[in-house]
Amino acid sequence: METYSLLELNHKIKTVLDDNLDSSYWVVAEIAELRTNYKGHCYLELVDKDEDQVLAKNRATIWAYTFRGINAWFLKITGSELAQGMKVLCKVKVTFHEVYGMSLNITDVDPKFTLGERAAKKQEILQHLEEDGVINMNKEIPLPIVPQKIAIISSETAAGYQDFMSQLQSNQFGYMFHTTLFNSVMQGNQAPESIITALHRIHASSKDFDLTVIIRGGGAQLDLECFDNYEVALHTAQFPIPVLTGIGHERDETITDLVANTALKTPTAVAEFLISGMYSFEEKLVAAQKTLSDKSRGFIQSASEKLNFYNHNIQKASENLIKEYNYSLNDLKNKIEFITKNIIKKELDFLNSSEKLLSSMNPKKVIERGYTYTEINGQNINKADQINKGSQIRTISKKLDIISTIDKVEKNAK
Repeated sequence: METYSLLELNHKIKTVLDDNLDSSYWVVAEIAELRTNYKGHCYLELVDKDEDQVLAKNRATIWAYTFRGINAWFLKITGSELAQGMKVLCKVKVTFHEVYGMSLNITDVDPKFTLGERAAKKQEILQHLEEDGVINMNKEIPLPIVPQKIAIISSETAAGYQDFMSQLQSNQFGYMFHTTLFNSVMQGNQAPESIITALHRIHASSKDFDLTVIIRGGGAQLDLECFDNYEVALHTAQFPIPVLTGIGHERDETITDLVANTALKTPTAVAEFLISGMYSFEEKLVAAQKTLSDKSRGFIQSASEKLNFYNHNIQKASENLIKEYNYSLNDLKNKIEFITKNIIKKELDFLNSSEKLLSSMNPKKVIERGYTYTEINGQNINKADQINKGSQIRTISKKLDIISTIDKVEKNAK
């Protein structure tokens, strides 16, 4: 039986690999780990995964001189340096060392692949959100007319947050905003969970806020990967109050921007948006006040003119009515005077007639005409209660006053 030392076996493996493998291969892999040493060499662990399951894994190295060129070019194209979690297309040479074993020596990286991979992943997430039926949910929530109670998701030490607060608080119109910061990690592997936690905290007291803003300062595109995270976008899309984003990028929109109610480029742009909304509302109020004032003035003037018109008509009608009543009163007065005179005249005529009648019936007048008047006990004899034998009667004539004693009383036959 032939035997080999470990060194001999490894040397044989190295020879077989060198004789049978091409000088280099373009390989697609995800960077699971990445570190550099003091000499500038970059050491990586590349993996091939199916979702969370690792199917293959290899150590890789980019030597210092090569790494400086690759990393600079990658940064220029993608806006970010090589980092853990990225999926890359790299040119590798398979090497085998008798002591260190097999590894991959990376000689080139295609940055356009990483950008394309990100774009494809982004499109896949957007399609997923659309299939979930949530992609436009937050956009459909109407913005408050005057949003003043603002929940902020940002890092309290971030320059973007400081710029936002400075712009908001020093606005030239003196508008007041009430802000609450929900401190969060805004880049890196911990950012998605941190942002979602902040959203949950705001949701728990959503009645206290008019809207939520997610802000961070400018950065490389790959620094913004947390805002292309499916879970972050899902929570943002379904958030019960409007979400505004100001993530500080110019060239591209993240998925969180696309599902938010309103996406703006920078934190200061978000502040300006809120201030301009307040100013627009104030302008509408001033315009409404002017319109109301003008209409009120016109209404008052119209009402005043109508009152003057009615006053003039009432005055004229009153004067005519008074004249008419005065005429009627004078006519009535004349009628009353005429009727009264007639009544008085008739009554006077009646009195005169009665006086003449009474005068003609005066006993003195009767006596003067040759008649006599007889009385008993001072009463007309025809009206006396009792007339008895022996009673005295008095008979008055024109010339004589005769006293007689009754001798006999007889009643006239009927």
